[in-house]
Amino acid sequence: MSHPVPIKTVLFDLDGTLVDTAPDLSETLNRLLINHQLPIISLESIRPYVSHGTIGMLGFAFGLTKSDPEFAGLRQEFLQIYKNHLCYQSKLFEGMDEVLDFIEKRKLTWGVVTNKPDFLTKPLMQELSLEHRCACIVSGDTLPTSKPDPAPMFYAAELAGSKAAECVYVGDAERDIKAGKGAGMQTLIARYGYIEENDDPNLWQADGSIDHPAGLIEWIEQRV
Repeated sequence: MSHPVPIKTVLFDLDGTLVDTAPDLSETLNRLLINHQLPIISLESIRPYVSHGTIGMLGFAFGLTKSDPEFAGLRQEFLQIYKNHLCYQSKLFEGMDEVLDFIEKRKLTWGVVTNKPDFLTKPLMQELSLEHRCACIVSGDTLPTSKPDPAPMFYAAELAGSKAAECVYVGDAERDIKAGKGAGMQTLIARYGYIEENDDPNLWQADGSIDHPAGLIEWIEQRV
């Protein structure tokens, strides 16, 4: 679907869209399981839950919800382990480096809007040499609210020097699409990301989807 306003800024979710963080997060979860004398879980089993953060991963591995009394302590332990193993195996998804080069050569801007806390987001972006390339980084605790609230999307657009309608947001979770649409942005589903088997992205009402990062280049070329 075409859009009347040319795209000036591409905004990405972080985990499962821009960067494949699943290997390091899986390693963190397994270290936590070992600490609690529980069997480890395969990367492929953990991968679909990564996009849902600690709520998704701890829910999957420990059968806990956020309201359970043990959750807060386990989450803190998880985050401490992860902080020390933040970027051992994490990397841009295959083809994403070419996408970022394309965006920059077209004189467009790009940025990140994630629910990941800032004390993890910034060091990860630094480790990957991405922090100084992007126009904005909005983390889960940058503002009082996070996705699916659209406030972080509006803030990211402002930092990037664009109107919300001049942005496209790419993400692999329903809350990503809700946040982007709530801000009046175009939205794309990263189908290569961490999507659970029970999720049906066709119901998320995004403007489109891509099966591989390279698909974003073709999509942008039609809208700038």
